[in-house]
Amino acid sequence: MKAIDILQILLYLVLLIALVAPLGHYMFRVYNGERTWLDRVLNPLEQLIYRLTEIETEKEMGWREYAAALLVFNFLGLVLLFLLQLGQGYLPFNPQHFKMVKPDLAFNTAVSFMTNTDWQSYSGETTMSYLTQMAGLTVQNFVSAATGLAVAIALIRGLTRRTSSTIGNFWVDLTRSVLWILLPISVVGALVLVSQGVIQNLSPYLTVSTLKGVGQTIALGPVASQEIIKELGTNGGGFFQANSAHPFENPTPLTNLLEMLAILVIPAGLTFTFGRMVNDARQGRVVLTAMIFLFVIFLAICYIGETAGNPLVSSLGASGPSMEGKEVRFGVANSVLWTTVTTAASCGAVNTMHDSLTPLGGLVPLWQIMLGEVIFGGVGAGLYGILVFVILTVFIVGLMVGRTPEYLGKKIESAETKMATLAVLIPAITILLGSALAVATKAGVSSVLNPGPHGLSEILYAFSSGAGNNGSAFAGLNANTLFYNLAIGFTMLIGRFGVILPVLAIAGNMAGKKAVLPGTGTFQTTGVLFAGLLAGTVLIVGALTFFPALALGPVVEHLLMLYGKTF
Repeated sequence: MKAIDILQILLYLVLLIALVAPLGHYMFRVYNGERTWLDRVLNPLEQLIYRLTEIETEKEMGWREYAAALLVFNFLGLVLLFLLQLGQGYLPFNPQHFKMVKPDLAFNTAVSFMTNTDWQSYSGETTMSYLTQMAGLTVQNFVSAATGLAVAIALIRGLTRRTSSTIGNFWVDLTRSVLWILLPISVVGALVLVSQGVIQNLSPYLTVSTLKGVGQTIALGPVASQEIIKELGTNGGGFFQANSAHPFENPTPLTNLLEMLAILVIPAGLTFTFGRMVNDARQGRVVLTAMIFLFVIFLAICYIGETAGNPLVSSLGASGPSMEGKEVRFGVANSVLWTTVTTAASCGAVNTMHDSLTPLGGLVPLWQIMLGEVIFGGVGAGLYGILVFVILTVFIVGLMVGRTPEYLGKKIESAETKMATLAVLIPAITILLGSALAVATKAGVSSVLNPGPHGLSEILYAFSSGAGNNGSAFAGLNANTLFYNLAIGFTMLIGRFGVILPVLAIAGNMAGKKAVLPGTGTFQTTGVLFAGLLAGTVLIVGALTFFPALALGPVVEHLLMLYGKTF
């Protein structure tokens, strides 16, 4: 373990934690309707949007109405993006004259970007026109992230309101998320990335002559504007197939650091926002502590796995970690850190090819996604995901002490427990059933390029990435087939809305409850003990659900590697 590696990792964590309070306080003011320094510029734009769309901003919604508005908005976005891909050959801003995207791939991509997954079964620079990238994919990067933020804020309102039948207005939450949070940071971030060498243009691709006299086409395009929101919104879809390993997306050590910070800064900051909105900062700190604890554990496992290397390679005379598939410009530490960051969040952006990780190193991103990506998680999705586990933890503790479980002064009853259980089980069942279907059918196994346990890991990763709305992949699986485009497409829909709908139901139920005074049997949810119980619940649920599948994939692959077995 090199000192410089530890120093780089600590620098990242220190910077991330330092940003939690200021960003979290700003988001609290935005959603609480308090004044911010951007109001003078954004208030007129917000009011214009409301007038054009005839939104009644003062009208609040019950959870069912909130959910209906969310579903209608997102599925209209899916349809528009699907049609844009089919018609891109007849539309402007297409200097390479790309033709229509085949329907099954267009469906998969539309679902992917609408659900904040950004799973890509295609190479962006050879498939999508500039218009599709800008007006389709980038727009969905904003609104899908804003949808996650809106659900998180609605849940917080449900936990804090007393005997209320409403949890807010989806249209207002969505608009303020885009205008006050995602857009300003993205504008500044894109300018910073351009200053570091990330390209931003509408020029046709360049054809140049190499030193050998061979022609080579260099893809160009509006990259910086998509790059920043794909990280900030924990989307992950790259303009280029190489994603953030491409020098036009991630050219310098500074951009590497800033892009990693962008991935986790809003999920981490939302814990502070949560503490402020429930009028108890300790509640937010407990959630953040559990997230950091789990993150460090998985980061350490991945780092150990990658620095130990492959003994089969070492036996040939090579020493040290294997750099195959790694980001050689930034070293093992930053490759491992990015891998852990992007799968702790529902991001999927990569600067390292996850398929090239050692079995132990590859276990980390796979397991983090399987846990529901509550270790920071996606924008908004991470907070409402971890709060689901908070409810389950409180319920378990209530059983232990023989009292009705309580959280934030409200009783956790059967309705909330059932919805929380559904929010955990639906993605898990989707992952396991989807993977089982793939390994049991010719259409599923025909796309696997690696035999043995690694092939199973590739299939597990694909369905985990879809259900967890992550978007990264083990690249040894050819997912651009009719079977995988449709199967993973439906997996992404179930993984997204199979969690959002139960969460909104919890928000609605909790909003209607009365506050209860804490009693002698009330378990405190503000200390280190509860943070440990919360982290333990996440790990135990994940282990009980997925260990048999993991044992047949990365675990047995790691043992075979140590034994000297190749396949």
